[in-house]
Amino acid sequence: MAFELPDLPYAHDALADGGMSKETLEYHHDLHHNAYVTALNNLTAGSEWEGKALEDIVRGTYQAGSVAQNAVFNNASQHWNHSQFWQMMSPGRPAMPGELEARLKEAFGSVEKFKEEFTAAGVGQFGSGWAWLVVDTDGTLKVTRTENGVNPLCFGQTALLGCDVWEHSYYIDFRNKRPVYLQNFLDNLVNWENVAERLANA
Repeated sequence: MAFELPDLPYAHDALADGGMSKETLEYHHDLHHNAYVTALNNLTAGSEWEGKALEDIVRGTYQAGSVAQNAVFNNASQHWNHSQFWQMMSPGRPAMPGELEARLKEAFGSVEKFKEEFTAAGVGQFGSGWAWLVVDTDGTLKVTRTENGVNPLCFGQTALLGCDVWEHSYYIDFRNKRPVYLQNFLDNLVNWENVAERLANA
């Protein structure tokens, strides 16, 4: 069965008050994400990966230690990354559930320290990539960063929160100000209830 572009869980203009414009979502979701889905379907048709679960394709095509990943991985991972990304944001600035706040304080010292480390990870990712909050294989919470489309699935980690730091994610609204984009993402766009749910299920 072919992969499909998931609908956004909100209207294209729903995040505008939080700093992500309708134009950004039209380009990012409707064009960029759709291009990954289209390419993935073309690449997997008639191959050993046709009909396989997206997560299995990501894990099965990842080349550890290689910066230049193969085309199937690149498009599968970016389809997975973006499908999570849309769910990790929400209009209305949902409050952070208490259990999640407590776990962040335990792991990082404070919520602000977590935000500082997460922002630093995104800013420090040279070129394109992602910043992540993950449950690591030992059960601890960690902030990580990955290049291009690489994601926590590749390392046996559970993704709780991810922020796309490819330029197409922020250039319309923030131009070259990646640190401001990341700070705004954490302060105004994150669906903390979704993050807490992922933590509870990890």
